[in-house]
Amino acid sequence: MRLSPKDGTLTTLPPSCFDVMVKSEPNHYEIPVWKRALDIICIALALPVLIPVMSVIALGIWLASPGPVLYLSERVGYRGRRFICFKFRTMKVNADVGSHQKHLEDLMRSNAPMTKMDSKGDPRLIPFGSLVRATGLDELPQLFNVIGGEMSLVGPRPCIPYEYDNYAPAQKRRFNSLPGLTGLWQVSGKNKTTFSEMIALDVQYAETKSLWLDLKIMFKTLPTLLGQVVESKSRKRAAAKAAALGDAGVRVEPAMRVEPSLATQK
Repeated sequence: MRLSPKDGTLTTLPPSCFDVMVKSEPNHYEIPVWKRALDIICIALALPVLIPVMSVIALGIWLASPGPVLYLSERVGYRGRRFICFKFRTMKVNADVGSHQKHLEDLMRSNAPMTKMDSKGDPRLIPFGSLVRATGLDELPQLFNVIGGEMSLVGPRPCIPYEYDNYAPAQKRRFNSLPGLTGLWQVSGKNKTTFSEMIALDVQYAETKSLWLDLKIMFKTLPTLLGQVVESKSRKRAAAKAAALGDAGVRVEPAMRVEPSLATQK
């Protein structure tokens, strides 16, 4: 509704494209009872492990970097609803976030893989922050969002508001499911996929989610995270080796192509 400044009458504003799309969606996009039950059961069973792990990470952050242990940010979730998302803080206090926004905008416009900014090192990170991010442990506080019903264990990646504002109506179909800590995109290549491929996987999950699919994604998550850690360490070793060669003034010449001699030609 909008109040007219001329005569004080109320007029109805036309609904947005996403509002129309959401109202026309079938009941299939409602949050299923089994999904909520699976979230609560899994969290309850994992508490004996989660509590000490989260306590150690929180203590490490408190000792390594002045400032709060948790990082709170606004995200866009189920059917465009805004909520406050919890994460362990892995960056220094008051770190510049403008560069991240530009990086994300570039990824959305290009067909490049969705690599993280810290894949080659990031001075904004606190000590051991890179390891916490590579293992996904920084997202453990999002379990509070799951308990609160704002997220699920499995679902699309929580979206940042300025990212949401640049989505096309068709891309917003990914919001027909609760966002999650892990998801189909996360176990299907993640940082090796493009933005368009991520959207396609998220929409696919929103339209085909089932108890079996959630369980399958959960079982794939740990091996995927371990692979990311190994890949991250390999990338850092390669970068350190290249830097060492550069400091030593060593320049690697490209391999020369050897032409066959006339004597060996037939």
